[in-house]
Amino acid sequence: MADFPPMQPTEVLRHKHFSKNQKLTLWSTTAGFGLENMDVMFISFALSSIIASLRISNFAGGLIATIFSLGTLVGGLCFGMLADKFGRARIFTSTLVIVALATAGMYFAHNIWVLYALRFIVGAGTGAEYSAGVTMVAEAFAGKKIGRLMSIVQIGGQGGSVLAALSAAFIIPRWGWNALFLVGLLPIIFAFLIRIHLKDSEEFEHAKEHRQENQQENSRVPLLAVFQTPAMALQTIGLILMMMIQTGGYYGLMNWLPKIMQKQLGLSISSSSMWMIATIAGMSLGMYAFGFILDNFGPRLAFGIFLVVAAASVYLIPMANSAWSLLLIMMMVGFFSNGMYGGYGVVVSRLYGTDIRVTANSVVSCVGKLFGGFFPALIGLMMDKTSLSVVMMFFSAIYIFSFLVMLSIPALGKKTQF
Repeated sequence: MADFPPMQPTEVLRHKHFSKNQKLTLWSTTAGFGLENMDVMFISFALSSIIASLRISNFAGGLIATIFSLGTLVGGLCFGMLADKFGRARIFTSTLVIVALATAGMYFAHNIWVLYALRFIVGAGTGAEYSAGVTMVAEAFAGKKIGRLMSIVQIGGQGGSVLAALSAAFIIPRWGWNALFLVGLLPIIFAFLIRIHLKDSEEFEHAKEHRQENQQENSRVPLLAVFQTPAMALQTIGLILMMMIQTGGYYGLMNWLPKIMQKQLGLSISSSSMWMIATIAGMSLGMYAFGFILDNFGPRLAFGIFLVVAAASVYLIPMANSAWSLLLIMMMVGFFSNGMYGGYGVVVSRLYGTDIRVTANSVVSCVGKLFGGFFPALIGLMMDKTSLSVVMMFFSAIYIFSFLVMLSIPALGKKTQF
């Protein structure tokens, strides 16, 4: 476990002062996050149409996100270890080819089994997007406080969610849900053009040279190293549980909120897409606020505030009785439920060494997303068998659980350089 200097007053990081590779790192990571967000939101907006056209149950529809998460686990762990060994930039670029082919293939998915297979492949391709991206940002700005910087990258990535919402509103009513995924090829091409010029950080290159000089160190398996000591194992497991709640709550809300809104307020797909943009706006504001608190007061206070308020805010969703009340409620829920997402990459990248950093981010992110990926299917089953109030109680309970887990991780209470 790495040691970091005490927290200092917040630095001012300005884009004009960044090196070329720092800028490419930020742009390519933002594009990668945008690609992942857009892909998740495509399924969210298309879910009702997929269920209707393929004549499947809500539970089967929820499994789409679960299978995607299984793909991210396999791809994230495999590509994460390769990135720690051979280089982040090379792996970060090559996986886009897999994503492009599988995304285009969604246009031809006319039964649930083909759709499941393609979602697994897309998940495998994007598995290292998050972990490699946040690691490269952390290494490009080594020794600096990057809470707000990582939040800004995440906010930029929300552009993918906005593109998904606008595309869904225009395309699904005219050409069906299959055509929606052809739009996904555009950011993939954009991201690839940026990444072909991307280079690994000096920190990674020095670590790579050290491994080559020390054969014993070179034989270390990154996947096992993140559980090397009891303290590190407990820390890793705790972060996995927190990420499970983070992504499970996000996937659950984003996959089912459009359907809930359409039923509760009689909104069309187009209208619900517009209100989802309000949620995304709330998320973006929350991410920046979280980054500010993280940089100035540390992770324990930042996560604590957001998790507690997220647990309370979900109870506001069933109270929406008009378009305007829904707008305000969704912005608040988005602010607190997903504002803390960027913090995980900062914390993991600062707590684990260079030689296992992408793997650590992959383990926390992908294993958390795998278990979190079961939440949409579980929520779909709850919607089939119970009431909306029970679903909201479930959401609130999981955020309280994450809060308690956060308090049990000693490193998150230290005033270190996050």
